[in-house]
Amino acid sequence: MTVKKSGKILSDIEIAQQAKLQPIGEIAASLNIKEDDLETYGKYKAKLPLSIASEQKHKQDGNLILVTSINPTTAGEGKSTVTVGLGDALNALGKKTVLALREPSLGPTMGIKGGACGGGYAQVVPMEDINLHFTGDLHAITAANNALSAFIDNHIYHGNELNINPKKILWKRALDINDRSLRNSVIGLGGVNDGIPREEHFDITAASEMMALFCLAENLHDLKEKISKIVVAYNIHNEPVTVSDLQVAGALTLLLKDAIKPNLVQTLEHTPAIISGGPFANIAHGCNSLIATKTALKLADYVVTEAGFGADLGAEKFFDIKCQIGNLKPAATVIVATIRALKLHGGVTKDMLHNKNIDALKTGFANLQRHIETIKQFGVPFIVALNKFITDTEEEIIAFQTICEENGIPWALTEVWEKGSPGGIDLAENVIKIVENTDYSVHSFKPVYSFSDSIEDKLLKVVQKVYGGKGIELTSKAKKQLKVIEENGWGNLPICIAKTQYSLSDQPQLLGRPENFTITIREFKPQLGAGFIVALTGDMMTMPGLPKKPAALQMDMDDNGQVTGLF
Repeated sequence: MTVKKSGKILSDIEIAQQAKLQPIGEIAASLNIKEDDLETYGKYKAKLPLSIASEQKHKQDGNLILVTSINPTTAGEGKSTVTVGLGDALNALGKKTVLALREPSLGPTMGIKGGACGGGYAQVVPMEDINLHFTGDLHAITAANNALSAFIDNHIYHGNELNINPKKILWKRALDINDRSLRNSVIGLGGVNDGIPREEHFDITAASEMMALFCLAENLHDLKEKISKIVVAYNIHNEPVTVSDLQVAGALTLLLKDAIKPNLVQTLEHTPAIISGGPFANIAHGCNSLIATKTALKLADYVVTEAGFGADLGAEKFFDIKCQIGNLKPAATVIVATIRALKLHGGVTKDMLHNKNIDALKTGFANLQRHIETIKQFGVPFIVALNKFITDTEEEIIAFQTICEENGIPWALTEVWEKGSPGGIDLAENVIKIVENTDYSVHSFKPVYSFSDSIEDKLLKVVQKVYGGKGIELTSKAKKQLKVIEENGWGNLPICIAKTQYSLSDQPQLLGRPENFTITIREFKPQLGAGFIVALTGDMMTMPGLPKKPAALQMDMDDNGQVTGLF
């Protein structure tokens, strides 16, 4: 993706590399954080102390703004770009604003998307560092995940006092890259000193329970408690075996002692951005760490955050899981839409999205309408941000405006990719109006389900109220697993539905606004550490594969260490 400015076409990374960054101490000072309190990683990155939120617990939280979207195309609709641009625009209007974002995974970075720091003139920087290793947090989470796997196998090798059934080990190894060959494998081959042979599986780190619980922990003590509750396997009596039983919760927490501290960076316009954690929303809960969000809420009047993919995934999990667990009160929601995605949902093939097609736009608008209805059900006021692409025609934008006006839908044309904060002023002004509307109270927020609902009732409420579907169907495997979950008293946990991001249903090819469909739950995974039950639908994989031509093919570095091709 490129931006034309002053007659020259610039890529995202070229724009980022030409930016003049402020020393991270100056960014911290704008938040009244002393430089001595920072743990710096070079000039432009630093970790914040965990104590900020607790030390300022007397201070009123800022206004929490969620950015979500419609069901996207495979290339994404610029949700991160709009998030960054909105934060810059709010700051430009004099509102003290902090971004709270997820950390990119190397999987999609080197796979199909090529980066996750925004784009054009609405980016968080240094983008090449953030996209590639950053401060090492994802590696630490991966290490903790795989250390637990090693402890499990070592326990079995040395006598198996807990009577772990090797065929009922739930815990998987993890890797922060797309690698389909590791989905199903066999370990422990070789001689008698090489472990016990068994089947093994890998998750991508962003889909792991270690990532999920990391992002829902309140502090170090809570992190250790969550790790201790992880159910790693069942024993020969079909009883759950936990990390507490293995007595390694302390060691695993130790591996995460630095990673759990939120990272402070900045946007191209020097808006502070706190980045921490990065679970996917299609196969995990899709939100940055609770610690980062609560820290940001104590430092700013406005906190702009995002949840992965469409409102059917990221927003639902943000509201039903993160907000309920963390006692968060969202003040407003921004729903990102694009002309090209609406045309896709209106029946246009991907290779023809650049052509004008108002009829398809009107048909595809039904997808956006479903997401609007979803947000309304949560009791959170909203505005639609039409993220403008260079292929959009004036006629299509006018058609979109007409539909919104006819249906009383608040919207704002957003051009932050091309213009930075000036392209987001209209959106920011509308967000401020929403937040400052005295008729609205954050106490209007209501999740779709209560934790006390049965698991099947929770699933049915999400399917009907969020997806717009008819009902659910459990496979025989899922029914057996549900029985075990209920017998162990885990039925009062929230649910995290793993579903395709491309459709409201569990069928990726079923675009637009399908109706009367049934969601098939093929498998349940109890994740007591994270504090929820994962429900896998359709063909969702927790370890993605690389495309035929991954984004990595375009990436390189010159002899001076200058990164190229990173979007």
